[in-house]
Amino acid sequence: MTVTRRALLASGIAVPALPPFAMAAPAVPYLDSGDAPAPFDIVPEPPFVADPSLLRLDTGWLFHKGDIVVPQPMGHEDTYHAAKAGVAPGAAGVAWDDSDWREVVLPHDWAMEEPVDPTANVAQGYRKRGIGWYRRTLQLPPEWRGKYLEIQLGAAATNATVWFNGINVAHSYSGYTAILIDITPYARFGEELNTLSVRVDADTMEGWWYEGAGLYRHNWLAVRDPVAIVTDGLHADPRRVDGRWTVPVALTVANNARQAATVQAEAVLFDAAGREIGRATGAVTIDPLDRGEARMTIAVADPKLWSVETPTLYRVEARLLRDGKAIDTRATRIGFRDLRFDAGTGFYLNGQHVKLKGVCVHQDHAGVGVAMPDALWDWRARRLKAMGCNAIRCSHHAPAPEMLDACDRLGILVMDENRNFNPSPDFLAQLEWLVRRDRNRPSVIMWSVFNEEPMQATEQGFEMVRRMAHVVKELDDSRPVTAAMNDGMFTPLNVSQAVDVVGINYQHRSYDPFHAAHPAKPMTSSEDTSAFMTRGVWKTDLAKHEMSSYDTEAADWGLTHHQSWKEIDTRAFVGGTFVWTGFDYHGEPTPFEWPTTSSLFGIMDLCGFAKMAFHLRRAQWEDAAPALAIAPHWTWPGREGQPIRVMVLSNADTVELSLNGKSLGKQKVDRLAMPEWQVPYQSGRLEAVAWRGGREIARTSVETVGAPVALQLIADRRTMLGTGTDVQPFTVAAVDARGRVVPGADARVTFAVTGGAVIGVGNGDPNDHDSEVEPVRRLFSGLAQALVRADAGAGTVTLTASAPGLKSARVMARVVKAEPLPALPPTRPVAQLTDWKRSEFVATRPDPLRVYAKNDMNSLLGARPGRLEQSRDAAAVWSTYRTTFVPRRRVAEQGGVVAFAEVVGRAEAWIDGERRAVKSDPAAGPLLVPFPKGAGEHALVLLVQAEPGQPSGLGKVVAVRER
Repeated sequence: MTVTRRALLASGIAVPALPPFAMAAPAVPYLDSGDAPAPFDIVPEPPFVADPSLLRLDTGWLFHKGDIVVPQPMGHEDTYHAAKAGVAPGAAGVAWDDSDWREVVLPHDWAMEEPVDPTANVAQGYRKRGIGWYRRTLQLPPEWRGKYLEIQLGAAATNATVWFNGINVAHSYSGYTAILIDITPYARFGEELNTLSVRVDADTMEGWWYEGAGLYRHNWLAVRDPVAIVTDGLHADPRRVDGRWTVPVALTVANNARQAATVQAEAVLFDAAGREIGRATGAVTIDPLDRGEARMTIAVADPKLWSVETPTLYRVEARLLRDGKAIDTRATRIGFRDLRFDAGTGFYLNGQHVKLKGVCVHQDHAGVGVAMPDALWDWRARRLKAMGCNAIRCSHHAPAPEMLDACDRLGILVMDENRNFNPSPDFLAQLEWLVRRDRNRPSVIMWSVFNEEPMQATEQGFEMVRRMAHVVKELDDSRPVTAAMNDGMFTPLNVSQAVDVVGINYQHRSYDPFHAAHPAKPMTSSEDTSAFMTRGVWKTDLAKHEMSSYDTEAADWGLTHHQSWKEIDTRAFVGGTFVWTGFDYHGEPTPFEWPTTSSLFGIMDLCGFAKMAFHLRRAQWEDAAPALAIAPHWTWPGREGQPIRVMVLSNADTVELSLNGKSLGKQKVDRLAMPEWQVPYQSGRLEAVAWRGGREIARTSVETVGAPVALQLIADRRTMLGTGTDVQPFTVAAVDARGRVVPGADARVTFAVTGGAVIGVGNGDPNDHDSEVEPVRRLFSGLAQALVRADAGAGTVTLTASAPGLKSARVMARVVKAEPLPALPPTRPVAQLTDWKRSEFVATRPDPLRVYAKNDMNSLLGARPGRLEQSRDAAAVWSTYRTTFVPRRRVAEQGGVVAFAEVVGRAEAWIDGERRAVKSDPAAGPLLVPFPKGAGEHALVLLVQAEPGQPSGLGKVVAVRER
């Protein structure tokens, strides 16, 4: 959410005074920029903390591009050990040398770093994806021993396998679902480090669009009491029954302790101002390693309703108490609203009819791919809201939670969609996770179980959907289940009979016959239009892979924007539209292939710059605020006297167009068609004036501009948060001597920043093959974009744009001090020797060079640092500890030491058959064992002599490090 500086001051929050800004003046309104506003003095709202047990796990990661293949074990010893827990080979194991891996900060999409390649998959935007590995070292404080610990990986594109301390702990079968891993049984504490390894297979594809590659969402470590609310275990969805509102609250509680537990549960409801307005209590008893549920109900009198126009949010805070002390807390935002679909008249929110004016969206953006910064979700949602859009379909996957946060705050309705059409257990788990995660959100109004599945017209498809819908209803009975069908609606048994609301993709000719055949079945257009536009281009040129912005081009299966909305708006029984798509996206460059690498379907381009469709849809969808725009621009050198098709896009009653002060006539506005003129071109000013009810409500103009002389930078907002993660888009344009945007400018712009970093660039050109991660970008139709991340702490971000022959531009944004979300600090990877074999205690000094048979798995006992041993025979004081190690690259190049933090007893250390160090004092103490440089495996033997009747051995960690 964005809040004004004035509101911050009024709330008592200290805000630094505004520094002197070198802010560019607002751009002259220009159709293809979306009439970019002047920077707002707004600050993003800090993230809502739903689970205070979470620590961010986005830093400290090492990354390797490419697979790491480990040879199959052949010998008996290797084969025996390969089948055991905790000894995963290769990069999955604890001991793997990752010292030459690259450090990355998550979210991360490595495919964005790849050049476009004509041999790669067209649907994936011609970027090769492949396989990658991530590793992260975690140091867990001793006081966390006994806590419940859970790793949460937000999403991994596409499939992932996860190891923790060399144990295979998870596999993900979808790139869109979180991976939740209980690491409590495997965790090590104190000086002993933990290793998290993730292999991401991005060659596996779930979609026919750009899916990115890597760990591209946020990641967390949950540290909870052993008796705690499970992840997504708070369900609070307001209900209105007989005109009275209640908030039923259900808490799913897990007991990871070793004894049964009885805990008190408490739920408190807060209004938008933070005032407590209701509470309820309950109790639950749970056996060890089991789950239980506490249910409560909060009655609410006359709450303010959540709607598209007034998205009022309340907060439910749930607590578990034991002996009067809170042991776990969870929170969720909710909205009081009810919804229904009527088969004859469409969708109703809070009893009011609402036509769904929606778009389908994928989850990538220019420059960052699918690794979308949180603030960019908010920015994109605000762009859609400004267009008059009131709904989003998450195509075709579980969305990022940050996108849903923005929809909850801004009042955008959501069709939440499942990716994989499969009711088998692994895939039902994906659907269950989606519903549990998102069922409290007021923005979510439908669950979609699939998109355009070949089995939709069959009995088998019906049975599959019946099972999936049942799972949804078990978890949430307040929202309808839908499916996006593009065929088979008229077969005797099909999936339309297993859903509450039928979604129809593109089959506009089926609207009337389906409604006639099923008059009691609600329906929406779940996907439509598929019109083509290249921003700033006004003539189709197939040879150049460019499509006109006049709304004359559409896919064979689709319609233009004008045609599509008319089909839906004129039918009351069609609940609404979800236009394909709100934004262009990487991949699926229909109707073209190479060299086009991104789509042309968007109402906005890949940067979020407006195409003509933005203004058309705004004129059709916005009923309250005046909408008025002229298409196209008015700079056409060489076309003097030739007629130019001019469209005026407005929601007024009447518009008048004039050229250089001379009226070209008035026209009544048909919002399904829009007024048009054929205007002989002459340079000057083309102006439109709009009237409603006989009163002027808006005017706008476009002008003939001169040659570009300078660059102009425009920020979305003047203020950024100093969390180290806040990002905002900056628009760069070329302007003439009078500061007007030059629509055909194509200068190559270089960006430089202080106080932050450019994390991505773009220009919306589907045919541009330049890098999107380097801070250089060519203007396309006069515009380009830089995504800038502010450094942590208070200060200033200064972005400079320069181009040959043009005056440079500079823009500044204040960075206000803000606390980042709590995070687990990065830990430097250290090679620790954790797995040892120990001989039995004997009375006489054993031979440290004794060789055991490779298939002897029983003569030696397991041992670990931190676990001392004691002989049952006071005379038996000798034992040996054995292991092998391969030093990391740098250590192997220079030589190193094996550092025993603590050995208890006298000791000798032998490496590769040579005694390297002696400890003569039996008291607990360190031991450093040097070894020469050289690669390969080393055999290490520690001979220990205990004091009679006393414990001995490895008291603390053992590490291999540089000298």
